[in-house]
Amino acid sequence: MKTTEKVKTYSPQGFRDRFLENDNSKDYLFKSNSEHFFCLKLEEINQLKFPVPPSKHICHTLLFITSGTHKIKIGFEEYTTQSNEIIVIPAGQIFSIDSINTEIEGFICQFHPNILIGKYGNPEMINDFDFLKIWGSPDLYFPNKESQFIIQLLNRLQVEYTESGVTNLDIIQPYLIALLCEINKNALKINKNGTAATVLTTKFKELIYAHINQQHQVNYYASILNVTPNHLNKSIKFATGKSPTKWIEESILLEAKYLLYQTNFSVSEIAMQVGHYDQSYFSRIFKKSEGVSPVQYRKLIDKS
Repeated sequence: MKTTEKVKTYSPQGFRDRFLENDNSKDYLFKSNSEHFFCLKLEEINQLKFPVPPSKHICHTLLFITSGTHKIKIGFEEYTTQSNEIIVIPAGQIFSIDSINTEIEGFICQFHPNILIGKYGNPEMINDFDFLKIWGSPDLYFPNKESQFIIQLLNRLQVEYTESGVTNLDIIQPYLIALLCEINKNALKINKNGTAATVLTTKFKELIYAHINQQHQVNYYASILNVTPNHLNKSIKFATGKSPTKWIEESILLEAKYLLYQTNFSVSEIAMQVGHYDQSYFSRIFKKSEGVSPVQYRKLIDKS
């Protein structure tokens, strides 16, 4: 899409299809271009159809709540976001939504990472924002003063998008960068006192994301992090309440559920995608966790 092309705004009825870029083909469900952007008020899209099964998007999504509460699963953790909180769904992160509270108010802003590259940005800028990384903290609270700054920036982006679409990146890009910088300022305040265990946990999550399709052994991750398996186990349990083994198992199953929904891969292909070359073993551990086989899970999703 060229920046000179007029882009229509999203009607509430068609929003979910546009949000997911749904062209009735699972393989292209989340297809998007490098200038993809929108910013809308949540009140304008309360006719979205739910649930949304485990899914991924190649764009970053920000949900800022000004009134009411909203529940969303990011990875395998559920978050309840309230007034003056922002929920971040990083590009590539698996998320799911069971339902939406139609009484919530706020904003939803989605953008492709490449939109930060150009006149006012650069490719390295995205690395400054840890909250946009899959292993970052997705739920951030803002005191009243800081939340007003966020609202002002989102209002400006929403007005620009509603009136002009993405035709004027010279306006959208600097306001979007300012928004991310405001969010980052607060995120850094929250994370500056991170313990050694939380720092190690963050690195561990990053490694799982990068290697889950090949490496399932705690010993492997401990060696990469230059700690003993016992130390890694204690640190992860202390920081999260779950063992490294549990994190690995849940990451495998979550990736499998996403692939069952969003692709046309066979069960054997999905098993290989998550590092299991024995389809029958993969199917057994999936059914043990979910109560249904991978094939039955896919059928249940299709019916929904």
